[in-house]
Amino acid sequence: MDVALSSWFVILLAAIAANLPFFNERLLAVLPLKFSIADYRKPFWLRLIELAVLYFVVGGCAWLLEARIGNVFSQGWEFYAITACLFIVLAYPGFVFRYLRRHRN
Repeated sequence: MDVALSSWFVILLAAIAANLPFFNERLLAVLPLKFSIADYRKPFWLRLIELAVLYFVVGGCAWLLEARIGNVFSQGWEFYAITACLFIVLAYPGFVFRYLRRHRN
């Protein structure tokens, strides 16, 4: 895979993964949450945990692509702080859809 193509793939994967917790009521979009309440919604703290897990999954995919292309560069804490903030910014459309937009019943 080309370097530019893999970079765009990681960005697209991050944008999809950042919004995934806000667009469904399943755990990591795979496991159904079974509760007795018919109108159950995932709590916000669970969505944040999912967001953190998906951040590390996307980071792992990016690391694998980088290792496949060539040498993996060592990163400091600044890199992880910036990418975590970018991941949160990418999650903003899903947050707006779930919590700030008025839903018609």
